[in-house]
Amino acid sequence: MSRLKGKVVIAQGGGPTAVINQSLVGAVLEARKFPEVTRVWGARHGVRGIIAETFVDLSEATTHNLERVARTPSSALGSTRDKPDAEYCQRIFKVFRRHDVRYFFYIGGNDSSDTVRIVSEHADREGYELRAIHIPKTIDNDLPVNDHCPGYPSAARFVASAFSGVNADLMALPGVYIGVVMGRHAGWLTAAAALARRHDDDGPHLIYVPERPFSIDCYLADIDRAHQQQGRCVVAISEGVWASRDGRGKEIPLAADLMRKAGREPQVDAHGNIQLSGGALADELVDVVRQRLGIKRVRADTFGYLQRSFPGVLSSVDAREAREVGEKAAHYACGRDRSGSVVIKRVGEYAAKYELADLNEIAAQTRRLPDEFLNAGGKGVTEDFRNYLRPLLGDDLPCLERLWAPAVEWGD
Repeated sequence: MSRLKGKVVIAQGGGPTAVINQSLVGAVLEARKFPEVTRVWGARHGVRGIIAETFVDLSEATTHNLERVARTPSSALGSTRDKPDAEYCQRIFKVFRRHDVRYFFYIGGNDSSDTVRIVSEHADREGYELRAIHIPKTIDNDLPVNDHCPGYPSAARFVASAFSGVNADLMALPGVYIGVVMGRHAGWLTAAAALARRHDDDGPHLIYVPERPFSIDCYLADIDRAHQQQGRCVVAISEGVWASRDGRGKEIPLAADLMRKAGREPQVDAHGNIQLSGGALADELVDVVRQRLGIKRVRADTFGYLQRSFPGVLSSVDAREAREVGEKAAHYACGRDRSGSVVIKRVGEYAAKYELADLNEIAAQTRRLPDEFLNAGGKGVTEDFRNYLRPLLGDDLPCLERLWAPAVEWGD
């Protein structure tokens, strides 16, 4: 079978992860094996680098260097938050045509998949043969069709480990702790905090995700109840929880509500999303507990970037699968002459298989936590979710042992 001959361009988009470079290296090393591939170029800072024609020649990178990069967190090529529209994608296509690029691999999440779709459709309309592959990546774990997304298991391992440590801390010095976890529209990452629990009284005692509406009054009642029962309370909450809707029924993030009440207008990013970063939500959630419940020892952290590229808690399963989705991208495009989005499917007790989905099934869509993963009360997750996540975390989480010793009994 005659295959397309030309260059590969590969880019990384959106938030970095601990394993995104595994996908990059997997795609590069596999693409270099195909004689039809004349060069493999990497675009600096995602699609912005394609427009600016700032490429690096990955054909010249040594295998040793690439393998070390694969084990390094964050996006080695640099990333971007640009969200290309049709005109932007037409400019991308013109660069591809000018340089005889026949294969386009874009590693990213929801918006990145949409970019691949638009570029691919434009090439089809122009009669230009281009194989475009979306390689999945997102710690949010919210891409449709996939069982899970590369980057999520390592970030989930970080979240579970962090809450395990916080729980141990509060057992020593009781109080209330609130951890704000990434998750704009879906609570997959926040839900991972549940894996920190080994004993019935372990935290997090409360988990709030965007799949359920949030009420400050219920939040306070929940904390008060847990604090009275346990003497402490650990809370995991998604940054994207919402407490109201606008006139069109669109969910308004709690963070935006609180900013407006404080007289500040929320910032909006290039994708039209309200920026949820920073500590405003955490600060407000602490203040309301202190003021209305009278609990003095209340602390909060916004996990922020720490979740994405932390090198110390890598999931071995995540690293392997991130490499393999990159490899499969090259196999599908260069070896089988196809375009689409690589997806991960779960097999049996736990194994992963890879398929190629139509880009329209993935692009610009969000997969939320299903109802069977959430408790009826909306403040925690079910055993089904724990069973879903456990095999993705790789090695067992660190064991934090309790001291088991009887109290000294004094005689009369």
